[in-house]
Parts: sequence; C-alpha cells; structure tokens
Amino acid sequence: MKYGIVLFPSKKLQDIANSYRKRYDPNYALIPPHITLKPAFEASTEVIHALVPKLKATAKKLNPVTINITKYSSFAPVNNVIYMKIEPTKELNHLYEAIHNDSLDAEPENPFVPHVTVAQKISEDEHSDVLSSLKMTDAAHEETIDRFHLLYQLENGSWTVYDTFILGEGE
Repeated sequence: MKYGIVLFPSKKLQDIANSYRKRYDPNYALIPPHITLKPAFEASTEVIHALVPKLKATAKKLNPVTINITKYSSFAPVNNVIYMKIEPTKELNHLYEAIHNDSLDAEPENPFVPHVTVAQKISEDEHSDVLSSLKMTDAAHEETIDRFHLLYQLENGSWTVYDTFILGEGE
C-alpha cells in the first residue's frame, strides 16, 4: 500500500490554493492542499505498525512549525508545477530531517523544497500564463502548524489520514 507524510495548512490557506487547484491540478479531488514531508512510498502493514510509534516519538520531541509563504514559483523547466513557495526555516527543516532520519531510515530522492502545489500537469503555454498572472498576486501568508499526518492511498487514488501526530506534546 502507498503511504505519505504531510502537513495540512489552515483552511484559509487551503481555500486559496484550491481556488487555483480546481482548474489547474488534476489531483484536486484526490488530496487537500498540503506540504509534503515524505512523498508516496510503498510499505507493508507491519512496517507501518512499527513506523507509527517512531513518528509519535519524533512529534513529541519537536515544536510546532511556522510556515511563511512569500510568493508563487515553479519547478520549470524540470516540470510544469506551480506552487506557493514556503521559506525554509530551521524548525521546518528539522521536522523534515527528523522524519527521514529517526523514522524512515531512507535518504530522500530530491532536496526538500517546502511548498503547496497550485497547478501541475499543464501545458507550457498555460504554465507561462498562470505563473505570470500569479506572480502579480500577493502571496504573503504566515501560520503555525502543530501536527503532521501519515496518509494512505485508497483504491480510487484518493488519500486519507491513517494517523495524526501532534508536535510538541512531550513538553
């Protein structure tokens, strides 16, 4: 089964992202706007049962994270993903590293670029038009997130929460 680990931002931020995702993201109906901490990975039930206590322990050791969105950006020319750029912080990077080091024992495939996707799998022309338009939009937003989630993928391709981990409960 496929699993992933994410942060869900506030409803306010999800509503902003969804206003674009409805039109420009084919995954709109499959998963709410999120910040990926661990992309989709295959794991057995046994592995997940062993992982959950490790994630709980990791969450207890760490504080809630503040995210600061500064602008819209893109992964072009690698791919036509447009996203809300989150400035990396010590706390956010520490959470990312702790999940990978303490819990998953796996080296990440790509560097950590915290973001919330608003468009993907769009044509070159559409990408250019949408990104140009969004760059003129004020994207400034800051909030604190106090939990992360282990998700699993259903047969229809949608994602749902398997477990939630509250940051800083150990203090």
